[in-house]
Amino acid sequence: MANVLLFIGSLGAFELFILIIPALLWLYALVEILTKSFKNGTDKIVWLLVVLLLPVLGFILYYAIGRSRLVRS
Repeated sequence: MANVLLFIGSLGAFELFILIIPALLWLYALVEILTKSFKNGTDKIVWLLVVLLLPVLGFILYYAIGRSRLVRS
């Protein structure tokens, strides 16, 4: 645990930005997939697996393609 804290403490602002932004986007994609309704019932499961198994590429694909499959209210 001390090594992790030492590593985080040695990171600069730019490095933290590069680590935190993708993590937040990934988390936002997961929350959106779990809370929204999709046109096809299996789309939710597929997008959830894509985002979980391919974190960075998964949320990029979800924002580019998957959001168009949401049910508009």
